[in-house]
Amino acid sequence: MRLSEGVEWAVHCCTVLAALPPERTLGAGALAEFFEVPKAYLAKHLQALSQHGVVDAVPGRNGGYRLARATAKITLRDIVTAIEGPGPCFRCQEIRRRGPSGQPKRCYTAPCGIARAMWAAEKVYLDALARTTLAKLIAEAAHEVSHEQQAAMARWLEQAA
Repeated sequence: MRLSEGVEWAVHCCTVLAALPPERTLGAGALAEFFEVPKAYLAKHLQALSQHGVVDAVPGRNGGYRLARATAKITLRDIVTAIEGPGPCFRCQEIRRRGPSGQPKRCYTAPCGIARAMWAAEKVYLDALARTTLAKLIAEAAHEVSHEQQAAMARWLEQAA
């Protein structure tokens, strides 16, 4: 399974937004600059996060984005669903009904083992994403990211506002 790079961008943007005081926002341009990614493409992902209630889009001259709820209430599943869409990853096309051995629809009363296995794996994957909160990721990063990088981010956030 391959997720779009937008998922990575969105998760990282949410971690940066989590570092802001509640009254502050960051614009798409500032976030794009921070990660050196295309602003227009990132803006589409931020809009998707806003439409799914992960971030708030604050209009106006000093507007931008901020988290819509506490980091403990935002999961990786929320972010992945916002960026990739709510549909299933595996979409059974029932190709077993085609070709020389295909039979009428009435002969297929249950999904095949392939579809069942794919849906079971997808459930495990989505459940794992749902158990992983932004708060957990940030807590782990605090031990993995160097003090120099943390200080550089704090300085950048001070200047970006």
